[in-house]
Amino acid sequence: MEVVTLGTGSPIPDANRAGAATLVRAGNATLLIDCGRAVVMRLVAAGVFPPMLTQLLITHLHSDHINNFNDVLTTRWIMSPVDNPLPVIGPSGTAAFVDQTIAMLKDDIHYRLEHHNDLNWNPSCTTQEITSGVAWEAEGVRVTAAPTDHRPVSPSIGFRIEADGAVVAIAGDTIPCAGLDEICAGADIYVQTVLRPELIKAVPSPRLQDVLDYHSSCAQAGATAARAGVKTLVLTHLVPAPAPGTESEWIAEAASEFAGEIIVAADLQSIST
Repeated sequence: MEVVTLGTGSPIPDANRAGAATLVRAGNATLLIDCGRAVVMRLVAAGVFPPMLTQLLITHLHSDHINNFNDVLTTRWIMSPVDNPLPVIGPSGTAAFVDQTIAMLKDDIHYRLEHHNDLNWNPSCTTQEITSGVAWEAEGVRVTAAPTDHRPVSPSIGFRIEADGAVVAIAGDTIPCAGLDEICAGADIYVQTVLRPELIKAVPSPRLQDVLDYHSSCAQAGATAARAGVKTLVLTHLVPAPAPGTESEWIAEAASEFAGEIIVAADLQSIST
Protein backbone atom coordinates (compact mmCIF):
# COMPACT_ATOMS: atom_id res chain seq x y z
CA MET A 1 0.00 0.00 0.00
CA GLU A 2 0.98 3.58 -0.59
CA VAL A 3 -0.02 6.53 1.58
CA VAL A 4 0.26 10.05 0.12
CA THR A 5 -0.19 12.92 2.55
CA LEU A 6 -1.97 15.23 0.13
CA GLY A 7 -2.68 18.02 2.60
CA THR A 8 -0.95 18.34 5.96
CA GLY A 9 -2.21 21.73 7.11
CA SER A 10 -4.77 22.91 9.61
CA PRO A 11 -7.52 25.56 9.53
CA ILE A 12 -4.73 28.15 9.89
CA PRO A 13 -3.79 28.92 6.24
CA ASP A 14 -0.25 28.04 5.26
CA ALA A 15 1.30 28.63 1.83
CA ASN A 16 3.01 25.23 1.84
CA ARG A 17 0.34 23.03 3.40
CA ALA A 18 -3.06 22.28 1.89
CA GLY A 19 -6.03 21.23 4.00
CA ALA A 20 -6.57 17.85 5.58
CA ALA A 21 -6.53 15.04 3.01
CA THR A 22 -4.79 11.68 2.65
CA LEU A 23 -4.66 9.36 -0.35
CA VAL A 24 -4.27 5.60 0.01
CA ARG A 25 -3.58 3.33 -2.94
CA ALA A 26 -4.46 -0.21 -1.90
CA GLY A 27 -4.65 -2.98 -4.48
CA ASN A 28 -6.86 -1.64 -7.26
CA ALA A 29 -8.54 0.86 -4.93
CA THR A 30 -7.82 4.59 -4.78
CA LEU A 31 -9.13 5.94 -1.49
CA LEU A 32 -9.35 9.58 -0.47
CA ILE A 33 -9.66 10.28 3.24
CA ASP A 34 -11.07 13.75 3.93
CA CYS A 35 -11.16 16.58 1.42
CA GLY A 36 -9.84 19.82 2.85
CA ARG A 37 -8.53 22.98 1.21
CA ALA A 38 -7.00 22.54 -2.29
CA VAL A 39 -7.52 18.76 -2.32
CA VAL A 40 -8.22 18.49 -6.06
CA MET A 41 -4.99 20.30 -6.90
CA ARG A 42 -3.07 17.93 -4.62
CA LEU A 43 -4.85 14.90 -6.10
CA VAL A 44 -3.79 15.91 -9.60
CA ALA A 45 -0.22 16.43 -8.41
CA ALA A 46 -0.34 12.83 -7.13
CA GLY A 47 -1.58 11.62 -10.52
CA VAL A 48 -5.22 11.18 -9.57
CA PHE A 49 -8.26 12.93 -11.06
CA PRO A 50 -11.56 12.83 -9.12
CA PRO A 51 -13.22 10.39 -11.57
CA MET A 52 -10.53 7.88 -10.61
CA LEU A 53 -11.48 7.73 -6.91
CA THR A 54 -12.87 4.45 -5.65
CA GLN A 55 -14.16 5.83 -2.35
CA LEU A 56 -14.20 9.08 -0.39
CA LEU A 57 -13.92 8.43 3.34
CA ILE A 58 -14.81 11.26 5.72
CA THR A 59 -13.62 11.20 9.33
CA HIS A 60 -15.86 14.01 10.59
CA LEU A 61 -17.76 17.06 9.45
CA HIS A 62 -15.46 19.85 10.65
CA SER A 63 -15.15 22.34 7.79
CA ASP A 64 -11.38 21.99 7.34
CA HIS A 65 -11.84 18.29 6.53
CA ILE A 66 -14.70 18.72 4.03
CA ASN A 67 -14.55 22.26 2.63
CA ASN A 68 -13.44 21.10 -0.83
CA PHE A 69 -16.00 18.31 -1.10
CA ASN A 70 -17.89 20.37 -3.66
CA ASP A 71 -14.76 20.58 -5.83
CA VAL A 72 -14.25 16.80 -5.70
CA LEU A 73 -17.89 16.20 -6.57
CA THR A 74 -18.20 18.79 -9.33
CA THR A 75 -14.87 17.92 -10.96
CA ARG A 76 -15.75 14.21 -10.94
CA TRP A 77 -19.09 15.04 -12.57
CA ILE A 78 -17.82 17.27 -15.37
CA MET A 79 -14.80 15.06 -16.16
CA SER A 80 -16.65 11.74 -16.34
CA PRO A 81 -17.81 10.53 -19.79
CA VAL A 82 -20.75 8.68 -18.22
CA ASP A 83 -22.77 8.94 -15.02
CA ASN A 84 -20.23 8.25 -12.24
CA PRO A 85 -21.69 8.71 -8.73
CA LEU A 86 -19.15 9.50 -6.02
CA PRO A 87 -19.14 6.83 -3.28
CA VAL A 88 -18.95 8.54 0.12
CA ILE A 89 -18.56 6.91 3.53
CA GLY A 90 -18.68 8.95 6.72
CA PRO A 91 -20.23 9.34 10.15
CA SER A 92 -23.84 10.19 10.90
CA GLY A 93 -24.72 13.49 9.26
CA THR A 94 -22.75 12.80 6.09
CA ALA A 95 -25.83 12.14 3.94
CA ALA A 96 -27.40 15.46 4.95
CA PHE A 97 -24.12 17.26 4.25
CA VAL A 98 -23.91 15.68 0.79
CA ASP A 99 -27.51 16.61 -0.01
CA GLN A 100 -27.01 20.18 1.21
CA THR A 101 -23.87 20.56 -0.91
CA ILE A 102 -25.64 19.37 -4.04
CA ALA A 103 -28.49 21.77 -3.29
CA MET A 104 -25.97 24.60 -2.93
CA LEU A 105 -24.60 23.76 -6.39
CA LYS A 106 -28.01 23.86 -8.10
CA ASP A 107 -27.28 26.99 -10.16
CA ASP A 108 -23.94 25.65 -11.39
CA ILE A 109 -25.56 22.29 -12.20
CA HIS A 110 -28.23 24.09 -14.22
CA TYR A 111 -25.68 26.16 -16.16
CA ARG A 112 -23.61 23.14 -17.13
CA LEU A 113 -26.58 21.00 -18.13
CA GLU A 114 -27.85 23.84 -20.30
CA HIS A 115 -24.48 24.33 -22.00
CA HIS A 116 -23.21 20.76 -22.60
CA ASN A 117 -25.36 18.49 -24.76
CA ASP A 118 -23.34 15.41 -23.80
CA LEU A 119 -23.78 16.07 -20.06
CA ASN A 120 -27.29 14.91 -19.31
CA TRP A 121 -27.14 13.62 -15.76
CA ASN A 122 -26.81 15.35 -12.41
CA PRO A 123 -23.87 14.97 -10.03
CA SER A 124 -24.69 12.38 -7.40
CA CYS A 125 -23.25 10.32 -4.56
CA THR A 126 -23.87 6.95 -3.03
CA THR A 127 -23.63 7.75 0.66
CA GLN A 128 -23.10 5.34 3.52
CA GLU A 129 -23.09 6.39 7.16
CA ILE A 130 -21.18 4.26 9.64
CA THR A 131 -20.05 4.31 13.26
CA SER A 132 -18.04 1.10 13.44
CA GLY A 133 -17.41 -2.12 11.59
CA VAL A 134 -16.75 -2.94 7.95
CA ALA A 135 -17.24 0.16 5.80
CA TRP A 136 -16.23 -1.24 2.42
CA GLU A 137 -14.62 -4.39 1.05
CA ALA A 138 -13.70 -5.43 -2.49
CA GLU A 139 -10.93 -7.23 -4.38
CA GLY A 140 -8.84 -7.97 -1.31
CA VAL A 141 -9.13 -4.49 0.21
CA ARG A 142 -10.98 -4.08 3.49
CA VAL A 143 -11.88 -0.78 5.18
CA THR A 144 -13.20 -0.77 8.73
CA ALA A 145 -14.23 2.15 10.91
CA ALA A 146 -14.22 2.82 14.63
CA PRO A 147 -15.47 5.78 16.69
CA THR A 148 -12.93 8.38 17.79
CA ASP A 149 -13.19 11.24 20.30
CA HIS A 150 -13.24 14.78 18.92
CA ARG A 151 -16.05 16.10 21.11
CA PRO A 152 -17.95 18.35 20.83
CA VAL A 153 -17.59 17.32 17.16
CA SER A 154 -19.54 14.08 17.27
CA PRO A 155 -19.63 11.54 15.84
CA SER A 156 -16.14 11.20 14.43
CA ILE A 157 -14.48 8.07 13.09
CA GLY A 158 -11.12 6.69 12.03
CA PHE A 159 -10.41 4.17 9.31
CA ARG A 160 -8.34 0.98 9.12
CA ILE A 161 -7.37 -0.12 5.62
CA GLU A 162 -6.08 -3.65 5.03
CA ALA A 163 -4.67 -5.03 1.78
CA ASP A 164 -1.92 -7.43 0.72
CA GLY A 165 -1.08 -8.24 4.34
CA ALA A 166 -0.47 -4.58 5.26
CA VAL A 167 -2.46 -2.23 7.50
CA VAL A 168 -2.83 1.56 7.33
CA ALA A 169 -4.68 3.48 10.05
CA ILE A 170 -5.96 6.98 9.32
CA ALA A 171 -7.19 9.00 12.28
CA GLY A 172 -8.78 12.37 11.86
CA ASP A 173 -8.91 14.82 14.74
CA THR A 174 -9.11 12.91 18.00
CA ILE A 175 -7.67 12.42 21.44
CA PRO A 176 -6.55 8.94 22.54
CA CYS A 177 -9.51 6.58 22.90
CA ALA A 178 -10.49 2.92 22.58
CA GLY A 179 -11.67 3.27 18.97
CA LEU A 180 -8.34 4.79 17.98
CA ASP A 181 -6.50 1.87 19.57
CA GLU A 182 -8.76 -0.49 17.63
CA ILE A 183 -7.96 0.89 14.18
CA CYS A 184 -4.24 1.23 14.98
CA ALA A 185 -3.63 -2.28 16.33
CA GLY A 186 -0.58 -3.70 14.56
CA ALA A 187 -0.69 -1.04 11.83
CA ASP A 188 2.25 -0.68 9.48
CA ILE A 189 1.47 3.03 9.03
CA TYR A 190 -0.55 5.21 11.41
CA VAL A 191 -1.44 8.74 10.26
CA GLN A 192 -2.45 11.06 13.10
CA THR A 193 -3.34 14.74 13.34
CA VAL A 194 -1.22 16.41 16.02
CA LEU A 195 -0.38 19.64 17.80
CA ARG A 196 2.32 20.96 20.12
CA PRO A 197 0.64 22.26 23.28
CA GLU A 198 3.53 24.43 24.48
CA LEU A 199 3.55 26.41 21.24
CA ILE A 200 -0.19 26.93 21.34
CA LYS A 201 -0.18 27.95 25.00
CA ALA A 202 2.36 30.65 24.18
CA VAL A 203 -0.19 32.45 21.97
CA PRO A 204 -2.64 34.58 24.03
CA SER A 205 -5.71 33.53 22.05
CA PRO A 206 -8.48 31.66 23.88
CA ARG A 207 -9.91 30.49 20.56
CA LEU A 208 -6.60 28.90 19.58
CA GLN A 209 -6.05 27.37 23.00
CA ASP A 210 -9.49 25.77 22.79
CA VAL A 211 -8.05 23.26 20.31
CA LEU A 212 -5.89 21.69 23.01
CA ASP A 213 -8.62 19.53 24.50
CA TYR A 214 -9.73 17.67 21.37
CA HIS A 215 -6.56 16.95 19.40
CA SER A 216 -3.68 14.59 20.15
CA SER A 217 -0.30 16.01 21.08
CA CYS A 218 2.79 14.49 19.49
CA ALA A 219 3.46 12.62 22.73
CA GLN A 220 -0.10 11.26 22.84
CA ALA A 221 0.17 10.11 19.24
CA GLY A 222 3.44 8.41 20.14
CA ALA A 223 1.84 6.70 23.11
CA THR A 224 -1.04 5.45 20.94
CA ALA A 225 1.44 4.12 18.38
CA ALA A 226 3.47 2.35 21.07
CA ARG A 227 0.41 0.86 22.74
CA ALA A 228 -0.93 -0.41 19.39
CA GLY A 229 2.35 -1.87 18.13
CA VAL A 230 2.55 0.46 15.14
CA LYS A 231 5.62 0.42 12.87
CA THR A 232 5.56 3.94 11.39
CA LEU A 233 3.86 7.01 12.88
CA VAL A 234 3.05 9.85 10.46
CA LEU A 235 2.32 13.26 11.99
CA THR A 236 -0.03 15.46 9.95
CA HIS A 237 -2.53 18.36 10.31
CA LEU A 238 0.26 20.05 12.25
CA VAL A 239 -0.79 22.84 14.62
CA PRO A 240 0.95 25.21 14.39
CA ALA A 241 2.71 24.46 11.08
CA PRO A 242 6.36 23.63 11.87
CA ALA A 243 8.87 26.36 11.15
CA PRO A 244 11.51 25.11 8.70
CA GLY A 245 14.20 23.21 10.55
CA THR A 246 12.06 22.41 13.60
CA GLU A 247 10.70 19.07 12.40
CA SER A 248 13.11 17.25 14.71
CA GLU A 249 11.40 18.85 17.72
CA TRP A 250 8.06 17.31 16.71
CA ILE A 251 9.73 13.94 16.23
CA ALA A 252 11.44 14.19 19.62
CA GLU A 253 8.15 14.75 21.41
CA ALA A 254 6.57 11.71 19.77
CA ALA A 255 9.75 9.69 20.34
CA SER A 256 9.43 10.26 24.08
CA GLU A 257 6.64 7.65 23.90
CA PHE A 258 7.36 5.68 20.72
CA ALA A 259 10.53 3.96 19.52
CA GLY A 260 9.45 3.26 15.95
CA GLU A 261 9.83 5.34 12.80
CA ILE A 262 8.30 8.84 13.01
CA ILE A 263 7.65 11.07 10.00
CA VAL A 264 6.63 14.73 10.04
CA ALA A 265 4.55 14.76 6.89
CA ALA A 266 4.84 17.30 4.09
CA ASP A 267 2.29 17.76 1.33
CA LEU A 268 2.51 15.07 -1.36
CA GLN A 269 4.88 12.90 0.66
CA SER A 270 4.64 9.21 -0.23
CA ILE A 271 5.05 6.46 2.38
CA SER A 272 4.78 2.82 1.32
CA THR A 273 4.45 -0.48 3.13
